[in-house]
Amino acid sequence: MCQEDNRRIDAVLGRAATKLGEVSDSARLDAEILLGLSIDMPRSYLFAHPDDILDDAAFDRFDALLQRRLHGEPMAYIVGTREFWSHELLVSPATLIPRPESELLVELALREIPRKAECNLLDLGTGSGAIAIAIASERLLCEICAVDNSPGALAIARENARQLSLGNITFFEGSWTQPVRDRKFDVIVANPPYVRADDPALARLRYEPLEALASGQDGLDAIRVLAVECVDILSDGGVLLLEHGAEQLDDVASLLATSGWTDICNHRDFSGHPRVTAARRGGK
Repeated sequence: MCQEDNRRIDAVLGRAATKLGEVSDSARLDAEILLGLSIDMPRSYLFAHPDDILDDAAFDRFDALLQRRLHGEPMAYIVGTREFWSHELLVSPATLIPRPESELLVELALREIPRKAECNLLDLGTGSGAIAIAIASERLLCEICAVDNSPGALAIARENARQLSLGNITFFEGSWTQPVRDRKFDVIVANPPYVRADDPALARLRYEPLEALASGQDGLDAIRVLAVECVDILSDGGVLLLEHGAEQLDDVASLLATSGWTDICNHRDFSGHPRVTAARRGGK
């Protein structure tokens, strides 16, 4: 095969998909997205022009992106965006990549807030702002405070809110409830770090910020803090919604009960795994 045939779009995609099959469950899709990004064209262009020849610059751009993916870097960081709640959000290595499982937090929060109600909501550990932005877009009368300890993450979150023209979110830098301890909230949501410090899964997640993933020897250090701190800033009858690992169900319930929370119940994600525990301050 001559060099020109090697640079045909269909040939380049075929070779890349074969290589990516070793690191990705969506090898062909990854290859198409990366090539489209390299030539600044939509995937549909690749299907319509399979015999186009890549020039040297395009081929080199694609190869550089391909090598990043082959080394295990997530597609979201390579592309720079991730969809969450039908919003295309900016992400970076300063933020976790939003997961579909976390949409359960959004669903549960929305159940607590009538569509035309005014409400004060707090999102702790906002990261890219995904959860706060999803709720803000659905409840425009809701005033949302979003807190994160990472300046880099907050920069991404603020830009995501700006691009979506959401004016009902205020962002704060600080550790958990520290920046908002003089306020009261009707709903608090949090997707804190909950992975054990020695969990082998952290190696697979090495491109994501460790401080947003790991939380002590049992993965519960952050949840211990939230169980105590959130009591004083939640209105009577308000609800706390915590995301956690499936195997942490009983431990999270016990921590919340010890701190005086009531009406503790768990909700399962779309895969059937225990994912979010809800609790109230003072009961309804």
